[in-house]
Amino acid sequence: MALLPILRYPDPRLYKKARPVLEFDQTLARLVADMLDTMYAADGIGLAAIQVDVALRIVVVDLSKERSDPKTFINPVLVELRGVREHEEGCLSVPGIYDKVTRADGITLRAQHLDGSSFTLETDGLLATCLQHEIDHLDGKVFVDYLSALKQSRIKTKLRKRARDTF
Repeated sequence: MALLPILRYPDPRLYKKARPVLEFDQTLARLVADMLDTMYAADGIGLAAIQVDVALRIVVVDLSKERSDPKTFINPVLVELRGVREHEEGCLSVPGIYDKVTRADGITLRAQHLDGSSFTLETDGLLATCLQHEIDHLDGKVFVDYLSALKQSRIKTKLRKRARDTF
């Protein structure tokens, strides 16, 4: 499998809206496998296709410590949001930055498997938070958009400085 380059905030491509997946074929399966490999290599727990510059509604998640429970969500749609939870979030597109974000504690989600079959998932806690975070990516939103303008400015400055220091 291939490791895909992850877009970094504030790259404007992160703000594109993803299109629905219409073809469930080997190309899709290969992309999902590459996304999982990329997520694992970056030590993440979730990745949206838009983060690897593919504007399709695809999310992969694995919350297991052993990296043995990959989940794929094609064309995910949030059907219901329940309760409120504040949780510290980070993002592979915003490396090294963490902050508290308020989201629904529980969700009901409708999506498709790799073979195109539909399913519904009701979940809460970390998986619900992760899925909301990744679906935001598909809708052209990054978790720092929930933060104040001052925090966003500081994050951009910090990331620009970090990028300059690596060259």
